Amino acid sequence: MAQNIDPINASSNSTVIKDGDGPASATKHQSTSKRLQQELLALMMSTDNKGISAFPNGDDMFSWIGTIEGVKATVYEGLVFKLSLTFPNGYPFTAPTVKFITPCFHPNVDAHGNICLDILKDKWSALYDVRTILLSIQSLLADPNNDSPLNGQAAQLWSDQIAYKKVLHDKHHDTKP
Repeated sequence: MAQNIDPINASSNSTVIKDGDGPASATKHQSTSKRLQQELLALMMSTDNKGISAFPNGDDMFSWIGTIEGVKATVYEGLVFKLSLTFPNGYPFTAPTVKFITPCFHPNVDAHGNICLDILKDKWSALYDVRTILLSIQSLLADPNNDSPLNGQAAQLWSDQIAYKKVLHDKHHDTKP
């Protein structure tokens, strides 16, 4: 995909510079930081974020905390989940690492908060941003991919929404102080 070609490392120079080495890494760091600042501003200015938010975790622009509210008329309605988003120097040409901080009982989320979502893996595009990522995860909550479960118990229960909701709420409420 052309939109995933990093212009900083796309030169015909055969010398490979690894992340963290030399001036190319500093340039990547600056351009990633600038992109993330623009995304933060866009998120803060947007009026249609529909139950999502994200902000840097302290002063580290490469580590964010996101929040997703469960979609209305789903078993997740009324629940709020926190996620960590960690951005590599190669962002947006490389996908961020996104994990649930709040335990999430879901067919496509494992016990460690890892998420099975194609746009965070092989379907990543540099055109995606933090808002797109959070909205996609929010959508995944309501419409899981049971063909590729990380949590077999959740995948089996999904067809019985009453039983699923009970387990979901028990697990979600067990995490509150």
